[in-house]
Amino acid sequence: MITDHQYRRLIMLVKKEKTLSVAAAKSGMDEKTARKYLSERKLPSQLKGSHTWRTREDPFVDAWEEALTFLWNPGIESKSIFCYFQRKYPGKFQDGQLRTFQRKVKRWRALEGPSKEVYFPQKHYPGDLSASDFTNMNSLNITINGERFDHIFFHFVLTYSNWETGTICFSESYESLVEGLQNALWELGGVPGRHRTDNLSAAIYSDLLKKEFTGRYKSFLNYYGLKGEAINAGKSNENGDIEQSHNRLKKAINQALILRDSRDFIRREEYRLFIRKVLEQLNSGRRERFLKDLKELRRLPEIRLNDYKKMELKVGPSSTLNISHNVYSIHSRLIGERVEIRLYSSHIEIWYAQKKIDQFPRLRGDGCHRINYRHIIDWLVRKPGAFENYRYRDDLFPTTRFRMAYDFLKRYVPRRASSEYTRILYLAATETEEGVDNALRILFDKEEVISVGSVRSILNGRDATISVKDVMIDAVNLSIYDELLSCSEIREMNYANCY
Repeated sequence: MITDHQYRRLIMLVKKEKTLSVAAAKSGMDEKTARKYLSERKLPSQLKGSHTWRTREDPFVDAWEEALTFLWNPGIESKSIFCYFQRKYPGKFQDGQLRTFQRKVKRWRALEGPSKEVYFPQKHYPGDLSASDFTNMNSLNITINGERFDHIFFHFVLTYSNWETGTICFSESYESLVEGLQNALWELGGVPGRHRTDNLSAAIYSDLLKKEFTGRYKSFLNYYGLKGEAINAGKSNENGDIEQSHNRLKKAINQALILRDSRDFIRREEYRLFIRKVLEQLNSGRRERFLKDLKELRRLPEIRLNDYKKMELKVGPSSTLNISHNVYSIHSRLIGERVEIRLYSSHIEIWYAQKKIDQFPRLRGDGCHRINYRHIIDWLVRKPGAFENYRYRDDLFPTTRFRMAYDFLKRYVPRRASSEYTRILYLAATETEEGVDNALRILFDKEEVISVGSVRSILNGRDATISVKDVMIDAVNLSIYDELLSCSEIREMNYANCY
C-alpha cells in the first residue's frame, strides 16, 4: 500500500530523474502506480473511501424500534433501556453488549435525536448586575473548638469583574438574605443597577398564577434603588456567574485549609477572618475590571436598614415565647407582658420598655427549644413535682455532671430526686454554675452521696480542693547555687568525672 511519504518522495524524484520508471523505483512503487497517483494529484490518504459499512451484524436491530419509544424522553439513560431489554428478552443480550448499545444510542442522539438546550453567553457591563445565592459549606468539614460547624454562606458577586464577598449564616431566611446583601453593598461602597437572586422563598412569593417579590424584599430593593431579578425555578444556569463562583470559592478555601494543615478554629471570628483573607486573595487579580465597576456604582443611602425582623409577642404562662416555630424561655417576671422581638439571622434580642433585656442564639430548623433554667428555677424549686415530666426537661441539665447527679438521685432516693435536683439547680443559678459543677465532680470522685447539703458544703469551702488552675510555685533561694559553686569537693568531683 502506497503511503503519503512515498507519494511526496515521488513528486521530488520526478523533477530530478530522467525517466518516470527510475523515479518510481526509487520511491518504492510500480511505474503504473506512480502514473496513477501523479494523474490524481492527491495524497493516497485522500483517495481512501470512508468506512460506512458494518463489519458485523447489529444485535439490536429487532429491538431498536422499541428502544426509540424510550429515547425520545431526554432524561432516560441508555443503560436503563438495555437492562429493560435484558429483563424482557432473557438470554438475548449479554452484559458485554452494553457498550455497543450505548454507542448506538449516542450516535442516534447526535444525528436524529431531539435538540438539546442551548446556553447563550451574556455580555456584562461595569456596575450593572450583581448576583447572590446561598451555598452549603458543610463539605469543608470545619470545626470550632473541635465541634462540627455546620453552616451556609451567602455569596455575592459582581458579574462584570467577578469581585466577590459573603457572610456566614445558618439558614436561607429573609434576615440572612438582607444581612448578607447589606454587608456586601456596604463593603462594596456602592449600589449596582440590578441584583439577581435564586428563586428564594424568602424573597419571592409564588403560586400557580404569578410570581413576584414579597413586600418586605420589595421595600428593601426600593430603599437601595436596586432593580430585582429572579431566575426561573430549576434553571440555575440563569444565575451561572454565582453558581460557578460557588465552586471556585469552595475550592480555594479547601486548598487554603490544606495549606493551613487544620480545619479547626478557636472561635467563629477566626474562621470568618480566614475566609476574608481567601476572598481578598481571589479579588486581588480582578482589580482592573473592579475599578471599572466602581466608577458605575450609585451612592449608598445615608444609613443601612435594620437587619432584623420585628414582632411583638405575649409571654405565655410557661414563661416561653414561640418565635418562628421554635420555643425560647424568658424570665418569669415577664409572664403576661408583651415584649418586642428582634429576629436577626444568627441571634434574637428581647426588648421591653425600649430596653434590651435579653439576647440568645437563634435556633436552626423548626420544632426546637432553648430553655434557660435561670428563667424559671425560682418557681421550679417551689413545684419540684413538675420537673420529672417537664416537656423541656433535657434543657435543665447545664452539663453532663448535672445529668449524672439527677440519675444518681433518681436511683437512690427516687421520691426526693426532683426536689433535691431542683435545689442543686437553684444553687447553680444563685451561686455559680461552674462551682456547682466542680462540687459534683468532687463528690463523684470521692464516691460520696449527692445531695444539696453536700454540694453547698463544698461551695462554702469546707471541703474544697485546689483547682488545677491554681498553680503555686515556691520562691527559689538563689544563694543555694552560690554555695554549690563554692564547694571545692563538688568541683573536684566534676573534674574527675570529666576525665
